[in-house]
Order: sequence, then structure tokens, then C-alpha cells
Amino acid sequence: MSTHDTPGAVLPAPPLPAYGSGSLAEVVPSILAGLGQPGYEDTLGIGELSAACLFLVDGLGWEPLRRGVREAPFLTESARGGRSITTAFPSTTVTSFATIGTGLPPGRHGLVGYSLALAGYERPINVLRWTVSGADMRGEVVPEEFQPEPTLYERAASHGLRVAALGDPEHARSGLTRATLRGAEFLPVYSPGDVAAVADELLGDGRRLVNAYYPGLDITGHLRGAASEAWSLEMGHVDRIAADLADRLPPGGALIVTGDHGMLDVREDQKIDLSRRPELLEGVRAIAGEPRARYVHTQPGAESDVLAAWRETLGDRMWVVSRKEAIAAGWFGPGVADRVRPRIGDVIAAAREPVAVVQRDTESLMSVLIGNHGSLTSEEQLVPLIVVRA
Repeated sequence: MSTHDTPGAVLPAPPLPAYGSGSLAEVVPSILAGLGQPGYEDTLGIGELSAACLFLVDGLGWEPLRRGVREAPFLTESARGGRSITTAFPSTTVTSFATIGTGLPPGRHGLVGYSLALAGYERPINVLRWTVSGADMRGEVVPEEFQPEPTLYERAASHGLRVAALGDPEHARSGLTRATLRGAEFLPVYSPGDVAAVADELLGDGRRLVNAYYPGLDITGHLRGAASEAWSLEMGHVDRIAADLADRLPPGGALIVTGDHGMLDVREDQKIDLSRRPELLEGVRAIAGEPRARYVHTQPGAESDVLAAWRETLGDRMWVVSRKEAIAAGWFGPGVADRVRPRIGDVIAAAREPVAVVQRDTESLMSVLIGNHGSLTSEEQLVPLIVVRA
């Protein structure tokens, strides 16, 4: 693939996820190998474990920890002995959850974005909420069928390993949980302190793997900005949870800290509103994805014209490629299943600069967010892999 083949495209090829060697897909298999489970390789070098707590912090990128966060001394210090790994593409919660939960790249598990245009539906499905225009789609788009690959937790359970997943009570039977966490026992947690206390109780009660999830950093970054004081202070709360989890590990256990994506800020004057750019909508059937990782589905026969228009307008700020080019280059892993291909736009626009393609008329909340993610920049794609041993 080359982004130089069409006039208007001026960016070099993007850095791609390290599928198979250093991505989120290798995290749980490496932990399971460390726990002595058969059939897994410790690709990330986590080492032998008696028990493990995987702490997934929504919105925690590597770059802030690499630079140092004053309000997070425990994680900043621990990061000095850690490393970065990559998300999948796109760098968004839906895709990362599925990648972690299945150990597969997006081209296999199929949760290839925040929102996806599906045949037979006028509006894209919001995969994070499993809704179309606010309507619950779990009955029509059955999560276990939409993502049919076995999860790592199902496979572990078949070998007798007890796995628990901690999260918001509202997520217990969500479509995303059913698609990515099935096989784990989902237990609700209600506060930062509750995360550490429940994880401690579970590990002490014989669970050898606990997945603990915390969403507060992502929410703060979206609404206040990843460069805001609020974000830094929220990092202090994340730091305390991580330190509390580490303090309560059983002998031989380890805390593994990672994130589902990083984040960067996009100012209002850096947002491109499609409602004011008719040249970007000519020949377009549907827009999906999210502001920094857009899927553009075209009318029959219009793909080349749409690709040229998006490259001409955005090619100096976004990697604009066809679906065929992205698949060939490995954006979604070494292969893409036939059932997954239609979920990817005919044209993909992934931001390199601090820009975002918004739809203020149909995505009012997303359009006003300050912190954004989804693309292939280091701020979004690199996440920490921190291992703290008891």
C-alpha cells in the first residue's frame, strides 16, 4: 500500500499495531502462559505467576507515563521498568476489549470500531452500547453471533481456571461484555476503593486471574481534555487504585497494568464538520467509526471518487486509504474474515494531525468532546505494559 498514489495524499504510511509480538492481543495469552495454562506462549515475557490481576485503565496511554505524571508517582515509577505495547486498529475501547478478550486481531474478532454500518440498518450500530439510534439491539444483533470466536476466558474455564471480571454493574449483561468477556464471572464494583477490595477478596478466594476495569480516566479526558488539570488529578485516583491492588497481591502474584488506548486533545477549530462539507458526502451511503477513525461506506460505483475527494481534502492531515489498501497493509491484522470485511468502510480516514471528522447533526455529544482517540498516532496507539510483582 502507498498513500502517494493519488493526488492530495502526502502522508507517509502510518505506524501499525504490533500484532503477534507486542499488542493487546498478546496480554492475556502471556498471563495465561505465566499461570501455567497449556497452549499459550508468554510473548510479552511476563514470567511465571501464582495469580494475576490485570488492571485495564480506560484511556491510559503510554506517552504521559513515559513523560511522567506528578500526580501518579506509583505508576510513573513502575513505568520505568515497563514498556509500551500497541492497541489494535482502531485504538478504541470496543476493539481493544475484543482484542484483549479473544487474543485475536480485529480482522478475526470483527469488532472493528466504535460504530459500524450493517446491512439492513439505516443508522450504524453503536457497538459500545449495542444500540441503533438508542434502541437495544441485543435481540437482533446477537453478541455471541456477531463475535463468534471463543474468548480466552471460555478457553481458560474449560481447563478449570477461575477468571473474574470487575466492572460497572450496568455492563454485566451488555452486548460488549457478552461478546468479549464471556467465560469470566462478571462481578460489579462501585467505586475506586471497591475495585481493589473486591480484587483482593477474589484472589484470596482462589481466583487466579482477575480483570479489573476502571473508566474514570477516559471519561475525564473526553470531557475535560487529556492535557487538563482534571485529567492529571484523575490519574492520581488511578495511581491509588493501582498501588492498592499491588499491595494486596498474594505471594507470587503480579499486577499487570495496561490501557485500551491513549488520547489527545482536538480543539473546536480543528474539527471538520461533515454537515458543512458536502464534497465529502457526495457518493457516500453511510459514515461510521469515530471522529479520528472514520469508515466511509460508498454508493455502488462511487468508491474511487469518494476516495479521491477525501484524499484531496484531508490527505495532508489524515491517512486516507481504501479498504483493500488497509487490509493489504495489515491495519486489522494478518487477515480479515469474510464476515468482517463489510463492517469496514470502503474508504478509511485515520487522523495523523490533531483533527477530527465530526457529524454535529447526528453525533452531538461526540462532536463536542475535547479528548479523542481511534487513530494510529503514538499518543493513541501506545499503551503501557507494567508488571508489578508481589
